Amino acid sequence: MDLLRDSAKKITKASILRLARRAGVARINAKVYDEVRAALRSYLETIIRDAAIYCQHERRKTMKSRDVVHALKRQGNLMYGFEQ
Repeated sequence: MDLLRDSAKKITKASILRLARRAGVARINAKVYDEVRAALRSYLETIIRDAAIYCQHERRKTMKSRDVVHALKRQGNLMYGFEQ
């Protein structure tokens, strides 16, 4: 998952701070940014792995949005607007 590791590094401090502010956080310690990136990487690995399993089960090579929605539902996260 080298691609995912490189992509996680591209998530800027400003982006993380914006998300934190949206959640009501005023300030963030500098050490938190790497922890957030690690947590995001772990979360995305799980979702992408589950979505790939759904895709393989249907014998497709192209991942569709419904695969991701099913993977999110499996993890207990609902995506509104994608009900079937």
